[in-house]
Amino acid sequence: MEELLNTTAGDVTQLKYALDTFYFLVSGALVMWMAAGFAMLESGLVRAKNTTEILTKNVSLFAISCIMYMVCGYAIMYGGEYLLSGITGDGVADEWTYAPSADFFFQVVFVATAMSIVSGAVAERMKLWAFLAFAVVMTGFIYPMEGSWTWGGNAVFGMYTLGDMGFSDFAGSGIVHMAGAAAALAGVLVLGARKGKYGKDGSVNAIPGANLPLATLGTFILWMGWFGFNGGSVLATSDVENANAVAVVFMNTNAAAAGGVVAALIVARLMFGKADLTMALNGALAGLVAITAEPSTPTALQATLFGAAGGALVVFSIITMDKLKIDDPVGAISVHGVVGLLGLLLVPLTNDGSTFSGQIIGALTIFGWVFVTSLVAWLIIKAVMGVRVTEEEEYEGVDISECGMEAYPEFTSAK
Repeated sequence: MEELLNTTAGDVTQLKYALDTFYFLVSGALVMWMAAGFAMLESGLVRAKNTTEILTKNVSLFAISCIMYMVCGYAIMYGGEYLLSGITGDGVADEWTYAPSADFFFQVVFVATAMSIVSGAVAERMKLWAFLAFAVVMTGFIYPMEGSWTWGGNAVFGMYTLGDMGFSDFAGSGIVHMAGAAAALAGVLVLGARKGKYGKDGSVNAIPGANLPLATLGTFILWMGWFGFNGGSVLATSDVENANAVAVVFMNTNAAAAGGVVAALIVARLMFGKADLTMALNGALAGLVAITAEPSTPTALQATLFGAAGGALVVFSIITMDKLKIDDPVGAISVHGVVGLLGLLLVPLTNDGSTFSGQIIGALTIFGWVFVTSLVAWLIIKAVMGVRVTEEEEYEGVDISECGMEAYPEFTSAK
C-alpha cells in the first residue's frame, strides 16, 4: 500500500504508455496474421494449378507493403515526420500515449491488408511481376494519399478536409477495404475475365476452387485478425473508458460476422436451394467489413443486423458482378467494395458525429482517387510489361509459368 501511495503521476503516465504500446503491438500482430488468412482464403478459392502463384503474391505483397510504407508511405500519410528514420519513440512519452514505432507497425499492416484485397480479384490470369509492380505504387503512393485525407487529417488537394465534412471511418470500411476493392476493380477491367468464365450466350460458368477447407480456415483466421483490426483502432486500453470501448468493439465485431454468415446462408438457400459454403464465408467477411466503419457505437443487436445486411448484400453483389462479366474469383470487390460502401453509410445511424452527406463525399473521394490512379497505373504497367499471361500459360496454370512449381505435385495434374 505504501508503494502504491508513493506512485507519482509520472509513473502512471509511463505505465499507461507501456500498456497502450503493448496493446498496439499485439493488435498489429493480429492484423499481420490476416495476411495468412488472405493467403489461405485465396489459395482455397482458386484452382490447384494456380495455388503456388497466389501464395507467392501474398507473401511478396506483404513484404513490399512494409518496405514502401517505410520508405515513403507513412511520410505521405502523416506529414513526412518519420521518413525512413526516426521512428524510434525515444523520449516522446510526454507527446505520445504510445510508441511512434508501434503506430508505424499498426499502420503498415493496414496497408498490406488493402493490397491483399487486390490479389484475389486478379487471380489465375495476371503476371506475377506486373502485380508486384502495382503493389509498389499502391502501397507507396495511392493508399497513403487517400489515407492522408482521412486518418492523416489533411485537406483533399487543399480543397476540403473529409473530417470537417462529417466523414467518419473508425477502422477502415472505406479507407482500407473499399480502397483495395477500387484498385482491384481497375485491375480486373484492364485484365479481363478468365477463359471459359463467360459464354458467348451470356451464361456464367462456375469455376470452383480447389480447397474449401483451406478457404474456411482462411476465413476463420481473418475473423480472428479482425479483432486486432477493429479493436486496435481504439488506440488505447489503459483506462476504464478505453478498456470498455475495446470490449464493445470486440463484441460488435464478432456479432457482425455472425450476422453476416447467417444472412448469407439464408439468402443463398432461398436463391439456389442449397447451403452455399462460399457464400457463407463471404458473408462472414462482409459482416466484418460492414461493422469496421463504426464498431464502437452500435448495440450488439444493431451490429448483428448491420453484419446481416452486409451478408445478404454480398450474395446479390457477387451475382450482379457476374452478370456484368466482372470476373472476381474470390468475390473481393463485392465483399470489400460494395459492402465497404454499405459500412460507411451505416455509420450515421449510431454515430451522431457523422452525416450521410459526409459519408457519401468521403466514399466518392476515396473510390474516385483510388480507382482512377489505379487504372492509370495498370494501363502503364500493361504498356510496359503486359499484365496477362498467355492463353496457353493460363490453361496450364500460372504456377508453372510464373513460379516453376506446383503446390500439389503428388496428386494433381497441371491441367
